[in-house]
Amino acid sequence: MNTANIQLRIQDQVAWVQIDRPTKLNALNKEVLSEIHQVFKSLKTNNTVRVIVLTGSGEKAFVAGADIAEFADFNPEEGKLLAKTGQEEVFNFIEQMNKPVIAAINGFALGGGLELAMACHIRIASSNARMGLPETSLGVIPGYGGTQRLPKIVGKGRALELILTGQMIPADRAFEIGLVNKVIPLAELLPSAASLAQKILNNSPFAIDQAIQSVNASFDETKNGFQVEIDAFGTCFGSDDFKEGTQAFLDKRKANFTGN
Repeated sequence: MNTANIQLRIQDQVAWVQIDRPTKLNALNKEVLSEIHQVFKSLKTNNTVRVIVLTGSGEKAFVAGADIAEFADFNPEEGKLLAKTGQEEVFNFIEQMNKPVIAAINGFALGGGLELAMACHIRIASSNARMGLPETSLGVIPGYGGTQRLPKIVGKGRALELILTGQMIPADRAFEIGLVNKVIPLAELLPSAASLAQKILNNSPFAIDQAIQSVNASFDETKNGFQVEIDAFGTCFGSDDFKEGTQAFLDKRKANFTGN
């Protein structure tokens, strides 16, 4: 399903989701966020899709931030609702997806754009990418999970430095601090994402879903991550994928996983 601001292409079990608002450097507004939610909601139950790659259109920006003009006149209650709706319908939704989501960061990932990338499970970036959370320069703070996810990814000190200074860092620095997994030339970004997706496709979709849930639980203070892992580990033993995976190993052949 394509929308006004999102281009979706599905090929070989990989969904390529492109935010397509190049004249605004793919900036997020209510309409774009709603469309992202619709697309990811459809992909969650699409059995032909096992990996999702999220990127931006053009060579300048992944997502250059939020559309400031849309909320410049908001009052405190409207601001709270903006953050709550965005977190629940998009950022948390992506983080809790049952399929791996790879952010292919092609250029600027600022403010809500970096928060969107951080909600994805894996991040790779082009060498021209620039990342930051400049919200304090506007008299506000990151509201789409940036203050929560960034410290967990790069550590409290580095996160506070980025948030309090509002500075933008290059891709190489993002790699040094663990914000992205890999930096590659722009021309190789999507082929690299495809290669990473293919490696994931070799493995059990059922086990991958359980692994994502277990890792996410380690960052959720309301959950005992070790217990979630124990339960997920045991659940895997009842799956068709476990039976197929272990039998394929014993037979010395490639497993044919179904995701059940």
